[in-house]
Amino acid sequence: MPHLLEWSRAYAHRLDADSAAALKARAPEVAQRLQCELASGELPFISMPFRAKLEVEMAPLIPRIKAYKHMLVLGIGGSALGARAMQQAFAPGQDGPAHRGPWLWIADNVCAERFEALLGKLNPTETVVVCISKSGGTIETISQYFLVRDWLKASVGEGWQDQMIVVTDERKGYLREEANRYGLTALEVPDYLGGRYSALSAVGLLPAAFLGIDWQALLDGAADVARPLLQNPDQVAEHPSFALACWAKALEDKGYSQLIFFSYIPQWAAYGDWFAQLWAESLGKDGQGSQPVPATGVTDQHSINQMFLSGPRNKGCIFLTSRDQAQGPNFGMDVPDQWAWLRAKPFGSLLEAEALGTRMALCQSGVPLLHVEMHNNGPRAAGSLMLLLEAATLFTGWLMGINPLDQPAVELGKRLANARLGAGGYAQEEADLAEYLAVPRMEQKF
Repeated sequence: MPHLLEWSRAYAHRLDADSAAALKARAPEVAQRLQCELASGELPFISMPFRAKLEVEMAPLIPRIKAYKHMLVLGIGGSALGARAMQQAFAPGQDGPAHRGPWLWIADNVCAERFEALLGKLNPTETVVVCISKSGGTIETISQYFLVRDWLKASVGEGWQDQMIVVTDERKGYLREEANRYGLTALEVPDYLGGRYSALSAVGLLPAAFLGIDWQALLDGAADVARPLLQNPDQVAEHPSFALACWAKALEDKGYSQLIFFSYIPQWAAYGDWFAQLWAESLGKDGQGSQPVPATGVTDQHSINQMFLSGPRNKGCIFLTSRDQAQGPNFGMDVPDQWAWLRAKPFGSLLEAEALGTRMALCQSGVPLLHVEMHNNGPRAAGSLMLLLEAATLFTGWLMGINPLDQPAVELGKRLANARLGAGGYAQEEADLAEYLAVPRMEQKF
């Protein structure tokens, strides 16, 4: 059975179906650009030309990494969020009691206390390290690499290289130089594959394979959604990702400045954070874009849903459910009379009922809502959803007239941080820092 986009409540309130008509009429323009960029190799997350090579490289690597109890991933942003989402969705055991391994640890922030604690508790001889940076020069990741390299050397000595894998550019960058210098195993991040679009490459799939997740199924699911775009790019108007893009751009044009990603597949909650980076870093440009807001059902019914229902009417919602959720145990017949309506019902029936109730409440509160109904919640389904959202993000950017594949504002912050740390070649950033720090501080104690 197919997965479904349900549109019956997507165009509502001040967003009517005519709002997207002019955008849908731009399908030939989008189709031409899609065909051109696919031909030039600029959209590898859709065409996946790296798959055959990755499968060959992964075959001998998987048994090698599975010999370790722990995998420590050094990576930030797109180098971490996909792997974390996959772990929580398909290998959640380490988050529960009595787990016996394997364990995936992701060092995705600059926190000296937590990083030191992590290295202090992990046994180096039982740990394989994966350092991920497309550019090979991400300062947060490279700094962790230096420390972990010393940590491995101090414990295992000459053989430390066997426990370090890098995932980076095929030809250039500091990590590639390190791989060549020390003979480290290295997997490729293909050209044009930015971090937030890279989860279904070695970036996310190597950690997934370590955990025993069916990483081939993730790729198969993505290929299912990509296939019509590859075989018939001139028919992009019929593809659900283009319909989603038109809806999202129409929302923005009508003043809806926030896009809720409400997952009522609890296991997939971390995909909300993955989507937030994909959407925000791709589309927040030139004063444009909508703010992604991840939310988890039913948890956030009891927290931020009050703002969704009764706050400013500036929100659209992608509402995610699955038709194949586990039902769990049934309630007994001895449930007290005041809860008699629960008797003999499965615990999982609460999730379905609360999803329906929240969906109705959002619609009645003026939130245009696109319901994404997955046939199941296995890895293949997740791969399909990820490709759908990646393609929709791309097309939304094209409709907005911006480049959804770069992140210039993020790069500015990186340059300023490098200048602050004393790196050379940042004269303008050093001047900007001096001017910023010269402003008198205005303080108030509390």
